[in-house]
Amino acid sequence: MTTTEKQFIPLNIAVLVISDTRTEADDTSGKCLVDRLTESRHCLAAKTIVKDDIYQIRATVSQWIADKEVNVIISTGGTGVTGRDGTPEAVTPLLDKTLDGFGEVFRMLSYQDIKTSTIQSRAIAGVANATYLFCLPGSASACRTAWDSLIKEQLDFRTKPCNLVQLMPRLLEK
Repeated sequence: MTTTEKQFIPLNIAVLVISDTRTEADDTSGKCLVDRLTESRHCLAAKTIVKDDIYQIRATVSQWIADKEVNVIISTGGTGVTGRDGTPEAVTPLLDKTLDGFGEVFRMLSYQDIKTSTIQSRAIAGVANATYLFCLPGSASACRTAWDSLIKEQLDFRTKPCNLVQLMPRLLEK
């Protein structure tokens, strides 16, 4: 390896499963994310399941945002349009900046598989206290699409022309 080649930088990633019905035994979406992030050589910082309740979601995300050891939070679930879906409402007030392109591109990619049903997704991403947040739909298929087509490369310091990791030292600039 030459000195001009970039080396992989493993990040500490927390996974939040938002569901009123799932348990560790039947959680396929969270497991999918954990498998993919560890296969990519990142570190699992934490994983938990919370009910689809704005205040439980916000409390967990706030705790992880305040933890300097957590670089990224990926949630799955609660991004639909039913009365119990509250992930965007829970997370959005915590964000310092939104990454609008994430939701736009995610829905574009999802359209290839689920056609017009993608309009029901309120997937979002942003930054809070130098921590990246990605809020994904609750299906394992949506988690695979988001990780494989968007998140994986943006969390790899070697991705060109640019990636989210290279911006991390500057996230708290004023």
